[in-house]
Amino acid sequence: MTLRTAAAHKTAGPIEIDTLGQEDLPQAAKILRLAFGTFFGVPDLETFWSDRDYAHGRHGAPHVASFAARVKSTLVGSAFATRWGSMGFFGPLSVHPDAQERGVARALLDRTMAQFDSWGTRHVGLFTFAQSAKHVGLYQKHGFYARFLTAIMARPVTRGGANASSSCFRNLSEAHREEAVRACRKVTESVYSGLDLTDEIRTAHARGLGDTVLIEDARGIAGFAVCHYGPKSEAGAGYCYVKFGAVRESPSAEQDYLRLLDACEALAADVGMPNLLAGTNMAREEAYRALVARGYRTEIQGVGMHRNNDFGYCRPGAYVIDDCR
Repeated sequence: MTLRTAAAHKTAGPIEIDTLGQEDLPQAAKILRLAFGTFFGVPDLETFWSDRDYAHGRHGAPHVASFAARVKSTLVGSAFATRWGSMGFFGPLSVHPDAQERGVARALLDRTMAQFDSWGTRHVGLFTFAQSAKHVGLYQKHGFYARFLTAIMARPVTRGGANASSSCFRNLSEAHREEAVRACRKVTESVYSGLDLTDEIRTAHARGLGDTVLIEDARGIAGFAVCHYGPKSEAGAGYCYVKFGAVRESPSAEQDYLRLLDACEALAADVGMPNLLAGTNMAREEAYRALVARGYRTEIQGVGMHRNNDFGYCRPGAYVIDDCR
């Protein structure tokens, strides 16, 4: 019996889905790196994605549900479901390479879909690899349809953005933070009814994952962006990652969006990150074209899949940055 066969034998048996525990996180993170590293064909699986974290920063957050897949009490996979008010997405979903093709992903997806139903999320999306018929086909079986491409883009940070007129969540007093959160909710409400990044903003601050930049106009906060940076975050070494950004829908939305990009670059420069990472679905054509015009170039290209083929806020006129990873 080869080592590979022996490992596969240990992962054979009935699949049990339960809640991912704190004690599971080191192994869950390792499986995640092994699964994605194997898919990408990287030569060194031990160091792949060692500069970022997709498990500890999400687990236990008030807007995230974390699920474990076990065989004979051994963790073989995990999935994270995130709720942004009326919108939800899941990922990363990962299965140990030795346990793949055994129905583990389907079992995790069944539990994840039940979670979205219990939350009452109206719009559910995901990011996957457009070139993988296996991934697209799996998600289709759970009611998702492939729509527009999603480009995850980057550009070097220059000091030019450091003059942007903006503020950061971490620098606000507690009272002003609560005011800012309410104002940010109004921004997202203008983009999509019920969309709410409150818990994402608070989690990034409380867990030291990054910061949220805020831009204002005469009416108050016109836009914001939740940015990750550092080894505990999802950004990766040398990157400031815009996990979510949006501006209020208004006649000045285009200019506000450009100001928001300036503010994100200013933050990246301030914290010493040489690159800024931002992604958007190409259905938001104005948001995407503005990134291209600013010199952003695609590093990863995937496809957005939406439950029931609902476009949500992936539409022209929505100046939103996110990639639903």
